[in-house]
Amino acid sequence: MHDTDWFKGQREKLVDSLKAKGITNEKVLQAILEVPRHLFVPAAIQHKAYEDNALPINCEQTISQPYTVAFQTQLLDVEENHKVLEIGTGSGYQAVILYHMGAKVYTIERIKALYNETKKRLNDLGYSGINMFYGDGTEGKEEFAPFDRIIVTAAASTIPNKLLKQLKINGKMVIPIGDHYQEMVLIVKKDEDNFELTKHGYFTFVPLIEGKI
Repeated sequence: MHDTDWFKGQREKLVDSLKAKGITNEKVLQAILEVPRHLFVPAAIQHKAYEDNALPINCEQTISQPYTVAFQTQLLDVEENHKVLEIGTGSGYQAVILYHMGAKVYTIERIKALYNETKKRLNDLGYSGINMFYGDGTEGKEEFAPFDRIIVTAAASTIPNKLLKQLKINGKMVIPIGDHYQEMVLIVKKDEDNFELTKHGYFTFVPLIEGKI
């Protein structure tokens, strides 16, 4: 794993900035400190990896801003051995953050070229314990349901019903809802038909699209 003292120092500064912005969950902060984000972006922009910005990755996708990753993960309230479903693997950074927190991670990517690239990256970095699938994220992964937690890293117009069904009772889902700007929504499943929704500010994501390519 290509890591350097400079990159480690940049991660420390990033964690300090996230604390200043209100991230308090120590497990989230520790994972961000440990995971080398620069290995999840194209080589030409690795020097920008620890700026608190979203960055372009292949297939016209993005890796989320570190604050967004930290905010969603903190809201998700992940505990050791939680079974977590991620919709939208991207370059794999969010999945690895969850894995570092002790979650059993299941993640779905709909773009075949990105899936192939990220699958190789995760294996090369020693994260073969992450369960990665090529498919339509809006369908979830019913054969592994129910999940303790579901995190959606793309913008949905509406909450996919199949994901709600695959959430455990008292499980939590974090999903950005909206078209131009998205409102971060936390959903707690009270029983099969009742859900508690709370809203947690505005963010910007690439759209959640049905199907696969």
